Amino acid sequence: MSFQQTFKALSDPIRRDILGLLRAGPMAAGEIAAHFTVSGATISHHLSILKDAGLVMDDKQGKYIYYELNMSVVDEILEWITALKGGNSNEKDR
Repeated sequence: MSFQQTFKALSDPIRRDILGLLRAGPMAAGEIAAHFTVSGATISHHLSILKDAGLVMDDKQGKYIYYELNMSVVDEILEWITALKGGNSNEKDR
């Protein structure tokens, strides 16, 4: 994962909204698209960018593709931000 690619993926509000939807669990592409007023092709493009950035994983089940958050990448981002802030919260307690 490249932070540049990840942050670029996060820069779009629709992609951030998609990640918010996926917090509840895996969703089919059509279910995700139903939450937006843009075309299915546009949602597919956003999902592809999120997948390329490692923020989501996909799983084809029959004729449907289900997407879910890749929490390991989210954890890496949080660790980097925590380090940027000056360490973890446990260090403040010392």
